[in-house]
Amino acid sequence: MAALSNTSLTLADWAKMFDPDGKIAVVTNVLSQTNEILEDCVFKQANGKTHHRVTISTGLPASYWRQVNQGIPPSKATTAQVDEGIGMLEARSETDCVLARLSGDVNKFRFGQSRTHIESMGQTQANTMFYGRTATQPASYLGLGDRFGVLSGAANSQNVINAGGTGAGQMSVYLVGWGDETVYCTFPEGSQAGIVHQDLGEQTVYGAGGVAANRMQAFVDLFQWHHGLVVQDWRYVVRICNIDTSDSQILGGLQNPASLNNLLHQMVRAVYRIPNLNMCRPAFYVNRLAHSALARIAMEKSQGALALQEGLTQFGSPTRYLSCLGVPIRRCDALRVDEAEVL
Repeated sequence: MAALSNTSLTLADWAKMFDPDGKIAVVTNVLSQTNEILEDCVFKQANGKTHHRVTISTGLPASYWRQVNQGIPPSKATTAQVDEGIGMLEARSETDCVLARLSGDVNKFRFGQSRTHIESMGQTQANTMFYGRTATQPASYLGLGDRFGVLSGAANSQNVINAGGTGAGQMSVYLVGWGDETVYCTFPEGSQAGIVHQDLGEQTVYGAGGVAANRMQAFVDLFQWHHGLVVQDWRYVVRICNIDTSDSQILGGLQNPASLNNLLHQMVRAVYRIPNLNMCRPAFYVNRLAHSALARIAMEKSQGALALQEGLTQFGSPTRYLSCLGVPIRRCDALRVDEAEVL
């Protein structure tokens, strides 16, 4: 999209650099069809093989008023180092050689069979970016939900906006300001961003049909995706939580267009929590229910806060997209409608 372009590299940019014939770019496009966050996120090469070490500012240096002939004490900023993990995601495709050859185009048939694996990997990555929990799945990485998971008691709680819903059946909207010094994704030092495909050729597959003694000749493909998420400056992420799903479906209760607590008002508040929009590539991420609710609220109430704009995708295709105060609103199917209430 035109509104998203800057000097930071996206997954599509890295794909074009590593595969000039465009094959991996096609894979990248498949990944982003239902979870547009995968198209937007900025990628940086990590400074380690299994993690990325980042230095985070925890305090500013002191400043003093000074008079003539009077000195001031030295001061310095305080920082902390954090190691952000990189998860290893893999999928394996095994295609019956007979079926592939009967198709008349073996490579096209194999790619068609592999699309489901690629789609699964994309959904897993998008889900982990929001809901990743290393406490229960240490091989993955920490998602935005756990990083911005309380309304008070943490430094970044001021960027967790309560939309007022209670009980079960809640959902969230995220505003992320992507950038090389704000929020970005990583891949291991010296490797390739995004999916790495290995054609393992024709192999004898054991246990075909669910029987251990059975054997079958198959074309085997291995897909690997090493991926991490770094929030270097938490001020560039805002979570709007406790959005009642049932209210959003009927535009009643807190999501009534006349309510000052409805989602549109909360999104405007979120935009003003970002310190500097010019330093990042901002985008809202909403599920399909929230996206349709916003469109309906726009018809009922908005006088210009919401707009339908024209632009280009990362792959150069014309598109139209919904925006709030100029910030693109992106659909992401990984965002759930059954979240627990954030307290």
